[in-house]
Amino acid sequence: MSTKNAGGARGPATPATVALTAAGIPFTAHTYEHHDTATNFGAEAAAELGLSEERVFKTLVVDTDGTLVVGVVPVSGRLDLKALAAAVGAKKASLADPALVERRTGYVVGGISPLGQKTTATTVIDASAASFDSVFVSGGRRGFDIEIAPDDLVRATGGRYAAIRRD
Repeated sequence: MSTKNAGGARGPATPATVALTAAGIPFTAHTYEHHDTATNFGAEAAAELGLSEERVFKTLVVDTDGTLVVGVVPVSGRLDLKALAAAVGAKKASLADPALVERRTGYVVGGISPLGQKTTATTVIDASAASFDSVFVSGGRRGFDIEIAPDDLVRATGGRYAAIRRD
C-alpha cells in the first residue's frame, strides 16, 4: 500500500513522518507485510515493495571515537566503516550496541529510520542515493518505508553525501 503525502498526516504516524510533515518535506508512505522470520529487513522491504535493493537504504548507527553517527547505505551493499569514519573525521568506527541504538534513536532494530530520531546524530548518506529521483528508508517501524527525494533526505537529517558503501 502506498500513500502520497505532501506534508499532510498520512501513513502511520511515527517520529519520522511527524518530522517530515512538520518540516513540510514531501514523501510517500509505503507499508508492506513484515514477516517475523525476516532477518534482513532491508532486503525484505525491497522484495515486498518490488524494488531494486540499490534504491532501498538501510540505517546503521556507528560509534566513531565515542560519538554516534548514522550511516545510510543501499541494502545491496555494506557499510564501509573506514570510509564513514573518514567522512566524519574520526580515526575508527564500529557498529554501535543495538540496545544503545534503540535507546538513542527511539526505534527498534529493523525499523530504525534516519528521520525523527530521539537524539540527533551526524548523518552520512551514501553518495549513490543522489543518482535516484527518490530513495526508500525505514519509516520508523518494520513493514513501513518512506519514499523521499535524496536531497530532501539530506535536508531533513541535516546530513551529507559521502561514498560509504562497499560491496
